[in-house]
Amino acid sequence: MKSSTLPSVRVEPEVRSHVEAVLKAGESLSEFVENAVLQAVQQRSQQSEFVNRGLASLAKAHQDGKYISCEDVLAQLRRRTAAARQALG
Repeated sequence: MKSSTLPSVRVEPEVRSHVEAVLKAGESLSEFVENAVLQAVQQRSQQSEFVNRGLASLAKAHQDGKYISCEDVLAQLRRRTAAARQALG
């Protein structure tokens, strides 16, 4: 398969200097940029999958009648806190 290129990105000279300062031995600027792009793609994919799993879980909880609203959770925490304070005297 023929390789393709990403658009070139203009940066301030200081940015390039900072990037070059952190390159590993034998690592090229192109390799660094490629790895950064791949990591960003992976992170965004994982984030999207995480959000989708959360939304699916929320829908299932509503469907199964197991959804608990934040108001209910906070009310229960307030009751527990009040009971613990009362127990301490």
